[in-house]
Amino acid sequence: MSKIRFRPTATAVALLLALVPLSGAYAAPPPPPPPPPASVSPGVGMGSGSDACAASGWPWSCLAACESGGRWNANTGNGYYGGLQFWQPTWEEHGGLAYAPRADLATREQQIKVAEEVLRTQGWEAWPVCAKTYGLSGRVHTVQPGDTLFAIAERFRVKGGWQALYAANKATIGSSPHLLRVRMMLVIPV
Repeated sequence: MSKIRFRPTATAVALLLALVPLSGAYAAPPPPPPPPPASVSPGVGMGSGSDACAASGWPWSCLAACESGGRWNANTGNGYYGGLQFWQPTWEEHGGLAYAPRADLATREQQIKVAEEVLRTQGWEAWPVCAKTYGLSGRVHTVQPGDTLFAIAERFRVKGGWQALYAANKATIGSSPHLLRVRMMLVIPV
């Protein structure tokens, strides 16, 4: 019969280590949104008021200005709803029903949360005309709590792993690859 030895110190240390976050994604506040491309003139002919395209609303307010005139409650009868003009099946497939039955009934913030999920699965091509207007292309991942470059690279099968993901996003991430910030947008290299 084997003897099982209980080690309270080792057990306590193991429990504490399990509770310590391993990624900087927990601690840092969301970064300010990146500025719109220099070729864009925010606000010009893009809706009115606080919903108009401005550097402070980049990129979602700009897309909404283009898609719906900046009206987050848009329901024009064309089968697309909300500021970002969600098709109902897309709204449902990306978690929108957790917020509202249709996108036009959800808040701006709720629509953006769903849009971040759409962006992760479809890329900017989900908004083909307006994304092209603003020079947005490719697949993007919005950093979530607990994300690491390694995990993101694995999820998207990035050739070259986390190092390639970091190289593609060094200007956004900064000099420390372990300091991801929640809601930071990372380009997924092809």
